[in-house]
Amino acid sequence: MASQQKELQDLTDEFATLQTELQSVVEARQKLESQQQENIGVQAEFDKIADDANVYKLVGPVLLKQDKSEAVMAVKGRLEFIEKEIKRIEDQINEIQEKSEKKKMDVIALQTTMQQQAQAAAS
Repeated sequence: MASQQKELQDLTDEFATLQTELQSVVEARQKLESQQQENIGVQAEFDKIADDANVYKLVGPVLLKQDKSEAVMAVKGRLEFIEKEIKRIEDQINEIQEKSEKKKMDVIALQTTMQQQAQAAAS
C-alpha cells in the first residue's frame, strides 16, 4: 500500500508539473499573438501611407529615419517568424495536453485500484 501511495504521489507531482508547463507555454502563445496583432496593425498603417513617406524606427531613445520598403520587409519578416513560433508552440501545447491527459488517466486508474483494494481489505 505504501508503494502505491508513493507511486500516486509521483504521478500527481508529474501531472502538476505538466500543468505548470502548459500554463507557461499558453502564456508564451498569448504574448506572441499580442505581438502578431501589433505587427498586423503596423502593416496596415504602412499600406495607408505613400511610398515616399518618412518612416522612423525607434532604436533605444532615438528615432532613426528608415526607408519604407525596409520597414515593410522587416515587419513582414517579423510576422512570418511569429507565425512559425505560434505553430511551434501550438504543437508543444498539444503534446503537453496529451501527456497531461495520460498522467491524469494513470492517476485515476491507480486511485481506483487503491480504493478497490481498500474495500476488499475492509470486507
